[in-house]
Amino acid sequence: MTNLLVLGGSGRTGIHVLVHAVARGHRVRALARNPDAVRAPVGVELIQGTPSNIDDLRKAAQGSEAVISALNNSRASDNPWAKPVSPPMFMTDAIRNALTVMGEQNIRRIVLTSTQNSGDGRDRFNPAFKALVKLSNLKAAFDDHDGVDEVVRASDTDWTLVRAVLLADKPVVTPVRAAEAGTEKPGTRINRGDLAGFLLDTVEQGTWIHKAPVVWNTQG
Repeated sequence: MTNLLVLGGSGRTGIHVLVHAVARGHRVRALARNPDAVRAPVGVELIQGTPSNIDDLRKAAQGSEAVISALNNSRASDNPWAKPVSPPMFMTDAIRNALTVMGEQNIRRIVLTSTQNSGDGRDRFNPAFKALVKLSNLKAAFDDHDGVDEVVRASDTDWTLVRAVLLADKPVVTPVRAAEAGTEKPGTRINRGDLAGFLLDTVEQGTWIHKAPVVWNTQG
């Protein structure tokens, strides 16, 4: 059993993290701006606050042994091209706060959701898509993911950046494959529930430390 702090637990991937973590017997605490709106499973302790406020994080992190971040940028709609509504560099600032608090409270392990083409993965973009990103609303999200990548890699923590391919909401559980970028051709999708399970696997098994694996479903 591990005492986990989950960031982004109210999101579409984060809620799966809460469900999986409780089912596996972990003690789970989640930071949420509006706890009453979060459909968290029984056993999750919801702390009101935001990772943009370092004092909220200090309160929520007390007693934690590991942090899982499923934070993402909010958009005006579910369309990936929609206008972002989160503050600029929201995730980067939040994770910088989280890393500071982890240092203060001697928490070493952090596992974060990322995206396939962030950080050094940006070099693997199709050139046409790379040009399109620069001219679209996607640029803000990718810049923020790059910022997270940079501050995490510079930290003195046991970090893992889990780079997901396109996220899907299929209820069927299918096998997950993980590989370092450039070593295998990944599939095109991963179910959010399967991604959540992988995040927890890396915490429980102590795998992929100081690495950024690309993850995908091998079926479906």
